[in-house]
Amino acid sequence: MAATKEAVEAALERGHTIDITTTGRRSGKPRRLEIVFHNIGGRIYISGTPYPRKRRWLLNLEADPHFIFHLKGRTSADLPATARVIDDEAERREILPHIARAWNRNDLDRMVRYSPLIEVTFDSK
Repeated sequence: MAATKEAVEAALERGHTIDITTTGRRSGKPRRLEIVFHNIGGRIYISGTPYPRKRRWLLNLEADPHFIFHLKGRTSADLPATARVIDDEAERREILPHIARAWNRNDLDRMVRYSPLIEVTFDSK
């Protein structure tokens, strides 16, 4: 049974674990991974822990920003979406403190420098 619009909206109100499926930038094949999203001021973001090299999922989204956002758990839905990679330092400094707080991290400067960060826009049907 498909999730209702209301159930999907409720599931997006608070961040939690999801899966995303990107398209491999070299292979063109679907690549699915588990990750966490965050709802900050009604906008949906996906980030990760700081790491000096770009993650494969981020490289895939830079090559093709279209992906599937898979809600799982109580509400299950596959939502077509588009990623906007956030590289601008000022914007990263505005968003990442919320994520650092959620993860109880105290290395904001390292997160701003090395954490992957995208904003998610859901494609309308």
